[in-house]
Amino acid sequence: MNGKRKLMIVSTLLVIALVGLGLYISFHKTSAITSAGMVMNSVRSANDPAGTLVVEVRPNSSVMQASAAGANDVASTENAPAEDPGSWPSVNRTLTSQRYSPLNQINAKNAHDLKVECTYDTHLHESFETEPIVIHDALIFTSVMDIFSINPENCRENWHTHEDIPSLSPLTVNRGAAYMEGRLFRGALDGQVRGYDFKTGKLLWKTSIANPAKGDMLDAAAIAWNGLVFIGTANGDSKGVKGRVYALAADTGRVVWETYLVPRQPNDPIRGPQGAIPQTAIDTWANRDSTDVPISGGGNWTSVTLDAATGRLYVPVSNPSPDFVQHLREGTNLFTNSILVLDARTGNYIKHYQAIRRDWHDHGVSNTPALITTRAGTQLLSFTPKDGHLYGYDLASDRFLYASPVTRVDNIDAPFSTDKATHFCPGVSGGAEWNGVSYDPQTNLVYSGEQDWCTEVRLDSDAHIKAVGAGQPWTGHKNVLPMDIFGVRDPKTTWAGWLYATDADSGQWMWRAKSNYPILSGVTATGGGVVLFGDMGGNLYALDASNGERLWTQKLAGPIGGGVITYTANGAQKVAVAAGLTSIFSPTQPATAKIVIFGLN
Repeated sequence: MNGKRKLMIVSTLLVIALVGLGLYISFHKTSAITSAGMVMNSVRSANDPAGTLVVEVRPNSSVMQASAAGANDVASTENAPAEDPGSWPSVNRTLTSQRYSPLNQINAKNAHDLKVECTYDTHLHESFETEPIVIHDALIFTSVMDIFSINPENCRENWHTHEDIPSLSPLTVNRGAAYMEGRLFRGALDGQVRGYDFKTGKLLWKTSIANPAKGDMLDAAAIAWNGLVFIGTANGDSKGVKGRVYALAADTGRVVWETYLVPRQPNDPIRGPQGAIPQTAIDTWANRDSTDVPISGGGNWTSVTLDAATGRLYVPVSNPSPDFVQHLREGTNLFTNSILVLDARTGNYIKHYQAIRRDWHDHGVSNTPALITTRAGTQLLSFTPKDGHLYGYDLASDRFLYASPVTRVDNIDAPFSTDKATHFCPGVSGGAEWNGVSYDPQTNLVYSGEQDWCTEVRLDSDAHIKAVGAGQPWTGHKNVLPMDIFGVRDPKTTWAGWLYATDADSGQWMWRAKSNYPILSGVTATGGGVVLFGDMGGNLYALDASNGERLWTQKLAGPIGGGVITYTANGAQKVAVAAGLTSIFSPTQPATAKIVIFGLN
């Protein structure tokens, strides 16, 4: 076959693909970026292997066996009412974000009998990362433009509200809703937080707290407490964008307070009463007076955590930007890469825990921290940034306890340069992403899901970095392809995932499981001695909480990057899974977003 004929065939196939893509977008109202991702992923996932899971137990480790009878839920009764242990009322079940359910009908002896009982298919293609909640006989979840209420026993729809929500972001994602006193609350990519009637889905109010035209976005699930709704803004990876967190009045949506997560400067907008932050924070940014390298970063990508007993809010704060260019923003860049502790009623600063003091790898704290009372009685702050470590702090003394590796960590101290690419692990897409840890009081183990995937970065010139326009992506990588703005990721054939089970008191891993697919889903430990999670190959697992033994697995139609939760419906324990993540940034099998419910019947 001559060259002209080959070119003609390739061109014809390209035209057909583009026409098909255009028709799909037109009929399914799918964004062009998501649709492009579907086309790419169809090719990238064509020969995906079956899921594998290899478990390793630490020699001479000693873990207390989980009892099928269950254990007391260590969360505050304000967070999870004792009279309704079968609910999942907030995105991480409790406001303290432990992701532990005391339910034990499904246990290590019968988990192998789990079967699909029903599926609710949204027929949407998007980065489906929602964390479902179950309260008052309804399972609530979100998509980018929708909020759904379904029957948690049989998947029948109660109601479904759709809004044409404009977005300038390629990240087509929304991570869930909050419930309080007959209302539901969610953020959206148009920068607005919305309140709905729980029983009907009727829109009650909406409040703008972010400007997508300036690079802002909202993707996190809100939480609600004491008449207030708490949610933060994301995307500090764009020039001039600064993360913020808000408390809104649950009845009206009024901004009760606003707190900047990196120092606010005179030209930054004010949307409500300001939470007090130490003025000394600005001194940790050497570029504080720069016009071409403005203070940027500190996005809040996921839910905050709240201690109802003290009224303290624990806010995960992500990386500074330009992401890879530390020499243009010398200093510790507070309060990036931290858990920032605020007064939930005022937004005023109380303290902070900075995990990474000098970040040039985009290794921000991108998931929710957990508040834990360990077996030894330590009040523990536990979280997993993108740097591949599990961190533990003693909340009573503010003492740093450990930073334990929970995925591959390599070449992190190597400097970046304009002369050559530097390879490092975890990469920008590595480590822990948007889901936090799970804690089991029966085993005293913290379970963390991780992505094992490396990146290489070569810096652009300072002149090009400074010339980037306000609100534009701002990493500092000298990329050739638009997809590589956050560095060049290793081939997909090298990626993997880890589930680590780490002793909460010592920080030492007791067992670990390695998957051939990243583990980005929610992880849930239960009173039945079971740990539930899924991977990006669509494999759902139930493991023995004490030793990691595989009890059960099932392949679902689509990657699992959202919630994996458990609850009771009509007296029977169920497991619900958000499956079907489709994103141009994840080379996985395209699939529609769906909720799949499992039971023992």
